[in-house]
Amino acid sequence: MKPLTLALAPLILAASPAVAQSHAGHAGHAPAASAPAQQATPPALEPAHDCPMMREGRPCPMHGKPPEDPHAGHDMSGMQMAPAQTPAADPHAGHDMSGMRIAPAQASTADPHAGHDMSGMQMAPAQTPAVDPHAGHDMSGMQTAPAQTPAVDPHAGHDMSGMQTAPVQTPAADPHAGHDMSGMTGGAPNIPTSVDSVGGRMVETPPPPAARAAPAHAADLLFDPAVMAAARKQLLVENGDVRTTAVLVDSIEANFGDGEEGYSWKAQGWTGGDINRFWWKTEGEGDFGGKLHGVEVQALYSRAIAPFWDVQAGVRQDFRPDGDDTTHLTVGVQGVAPYWFEMNAAAFLSTEGDLTARAEVEYDQRITQKWIVQPALELEMSANDIPELEIGSGLTSVTAGLRLRYEIRKEFAPYVGVEWSRSLGDTAHYAKARGEDAEDVRLVVGIKAWF
Repeated sequence: MKPLTLALAPLILAASPAVAQSHAGHAGHAPAASAPAQQATPPALEPAHDCPMMREGRPCPMHGKPPEDPHAGHDMSGMQMAPAQTPAADPHAGHDMSGMRIAPAQASTADPHAGHDMSGMQMAPAQTPAVDPHAGHDMSGMQTAPAQTPAVDPHAGHDMSGMQTAPVQTPAADPHAGHDMSGMTGGAPNIPTSVDSVGGRMVETPPPPAARAAPAHAADLLFDPAVMAAARKQLLVENGDVRTTAVLVDSIEANFGDGEEGYSWKAQGWTGGDINRFWWKTEGEGDFGGKLHGVEVQALYSRAIAPFWDVQAGVRQDFRPDGDDTTHLTVGVQGVAPYWFEMNAAAFLSTEGDLTARAEVEYDQRITQKWIVQPALELEMSANDIPELEIGSGLTSVTAGLRLRYEIRKEFAPYVGVEWSRSLGDTAHYAKARGEDAEDVRLVVGIKAWF
């Protein structure tokens, strides 16, 4: 668009003098002043060709009649001519362009000025492409550069003799330079592992002999042994000899069978520390009709001899409503066997010289977190006959039971079960003599609790 505008600029310049001449014959024309606010209608343009016949007002056989002045006969004295739009100054005016090459046009369209006399026109400069810096050079011996060419040295061809180069930062000196490092291992220490021994066990370094020659308590080497012994005793009282008290109600139950309906109880408890305790135990039975068969109470000293096991010794007192009361010396053991079998065994020596024994074992088998099945077994023995107690020698009785309890809380659990008992030997003969059966099966309902 810009080259076309520059090409038409001379045509516009040529038309301006013609307009001025057409108005020269009008009277009273004053010099034209610029009035942008009121612009007169521009006159008709004359042909862009220099035709002498048309300049003289005569018709031309090629171009026809000259254009009529649209303002002929009008009084134009009061009119102001609009200033002509002057073309932009040629940036190459006064330059010698003889050595320049005209750039070829990009489009192949026909020249709109073909056949016209363009001798008075000045050609607008074309936009020439960038000149090839290697035009006219012999490049046959050159090798093409690779895709990624190195950066050009910005100082190539410059005289750098007067410049001072920046000091180079030298690396820190190696502290081990000149040292023989051939005998050194890696960063990790050489610690023996299970791979270094046979059988896959860690290598254990035996302690030095001085470790076993020292006293049992190393603090005795720095402080008075008597003071340290008192401190260890106090530590045992505060941390290892805590005083506790507990009451365990193993069973409070009612039993129902072929004979009379009865009741029974069995309970125990302790107070003391982990090593030394005072234990008490009690049990008894009777009939709902009001008859009490017997009551047994034990007072025992208990000492821990192993984890979960205590040795107990003390006295036992029996109360019988229909007989003489009896006192026994008691020695026994109580604890938890492997697989959580609770065991209790004791021997009793009465003041009359009668020796009897009893062994009990029970086991809690959890079905769920709340429901528990407890089998139990009790054996009673006597070293001699005791006619006043209707007890024969040997294994006198066996009692086995199975109870199912539900723990409403850990401290309180009702249960229901069945219990079977049988008298053996001469004890069974005494039972038959009283009119009782040697064997009995009863339904039991009771409560187990602790606090």
